Amino acid sequence: MEFLTEGLLALTWQQVVMYGIGILLIWLAIRKGFEPALLLPMGFGAILVNLPSSGVINQVLAGVGETNGVIQWLFEVGIEASEAMPMLLFIGIGAMIDFGPLLSNPKMFLFGAGAQFGIFAALLLAVLLGFDLKDAASIGIIGAADGPTSILVSQILNSNYIGPIAVAAYSYMALVPVIQPFAIRLVTTKRERRIRMEYSPASVSKGARIAFPIVVTIVVGLVAPSSVGLVGFLMFGNLIRECGVLGTMSETAQTTLANLITLLLGITISFSMKADQFVTRDTLFIMLIGVFAFVVDTIGGVLLAKFLNLFSRKKINPMVGAAGISAFPMSSRVVQKMAMEEDPGNVILMHAAGANVSGQIASVIAGGMIISLVTKFL
Repeated sequence: MEFLTEGLLALTWQQVVMYGIGILLIWLAIRKGFEPALLLPMGFGAILVNLPSSGVINQVLAGVGETNGVIQWLFEVGIEASEAMPMLLFIGIGAMIDFGPLLSNPKMFLFGAGAQFGIFAALLLAVLLGFDLKDAASIGIIGAADGPTSILVSQILNSNYIGPIAVAAYSYMALVPVIQPFAIRLVTTKRERRIRMEYSPASVSKGARIAFPIVVTIVVGLVAPSSVGLVGFLMFGNLIRECGVLGTMSETAQTTLANLITLLLGITISFSMKADQFVTRDTLFIMLIGVFAFVVDTIGGVLLAKFLNLFSRKKINPMVGAAGISAFPMSSRVVQKMAMEEDPGNVILMHAAGANVSGQIASVIAGGMIISLVTKFL
């Protein structure tokens, strides 16, 4: 009973708030199905690290000495010291992606670039709100709509807000079906959303599929060296998928590896969700900037498509531009659903999927560019 009383007396209101946030994340994962593989361990971890004298964090106990907490150890080894977890996750992501729709319609590459505008807009907004450059850049990368990239960039830049950034990135990825339709309707007309697009897929040879990840890695490595770790691991995963001789390994990367790393990453990131660091005004700002970044990403992609339509004989449905964000495959599904709502016979899924996988590449390149630019100024 004495130990219980001591625990209650040590409890702060900020820790109670974190219990509420943890329970909310668990509820979103279970009840709403929002990124359950990540939000559930993050939510439970948020509770674990905020228990008074929590044994999952390194601490010195009277009469015992120093005890090593498992979550802090995972954070120090898997993220802080080596960034191993986010990088390994890219292998699994790469193994999941079929670049066929993009290779058969290469102009979709443009939308992967156009839908990254939110990164730089969010960076500028964060600077205006008083964040220093490394934190502003880390917050801006939420606009990549790519959780592992957000975690990796914020860790490499030694941001003070890894936890809030991770929560914002993954929460808003899960909320793509809510955020994107709102943003798309802001800048499109019903007539534009009803535009039909022909799809005549070019045959993509096995050789082209194998050459693609190799060529992309070399080109990115020469043009943007800071991106090569991110892009290289993504492309390595895709090469495992496409080579045709590593079927079991490809399946393992897509399932076992991706699931295990996601699980560990979620509970490890909770180390950055300690109450004294998380329950602040800055966290609220980061969540708001995250919404802003996703909206600007979507609008940027749509406006690029509308601009291209000024010079194109075959019109592009502007919603395809919105699928250029990295949230794969949610964004392409959202775009197809909206197209069907406007015109039940309108199928633009393959165009949207091409833009969506282009966004995967663009987001990791943008992450590398941000790291390179910021480190030059620091």
